[in-house]
Amino acid sequence: MRLTLFFLAAGAALAAATADGANASAGEGRLAVLQALDKVVARTSELEAPLDRTVRFGTLRIVVRACHAAPPEEPPENAAFLEIDEVEHSGTATRLYTGWMFSSTPGLAALEHPVYDISVLACTEASPEADSAASENPAG
Repeated sequence: MRLTLFFLAAGAALAAATADGANASAGEGRLAVLQALDKVVARTSELEAPLDRTVRFGTLRIVVRACHAAPPEEPPENAAFLEIDEVEHSGTATRLYTGWMFSSTPGLAALEHPVYDISVLACTEASPEADSAASENPAG
């Protein structure tokens, strides 16, 4: 029951942020920690993805639109709304995934790709270094 309420609250927060025109002050300083796997070379990487900024992994372009963590007194859960595109050598992008991913159940809403896996690990506050690096690579 609590998990369902958490997901409903996360969805309502995203809808409110979208209705307010991105709600910049609510997302400032937040980032999603993602785990990326390249299945071909068996390489895993931890990616820090600030909200509304583009992060690249291989041919993937990932943008986190929302990231919510359950309060400490609740069972651990993180939910992130992701947009994932694959950029071809010609420069054209194909949308592969749009939706919520959850840290407790990565298989529930997974990116289906033959080479890459992406999963959500956590939602945290950004470090100053992450903010300065992200400002050099805006989403869009």
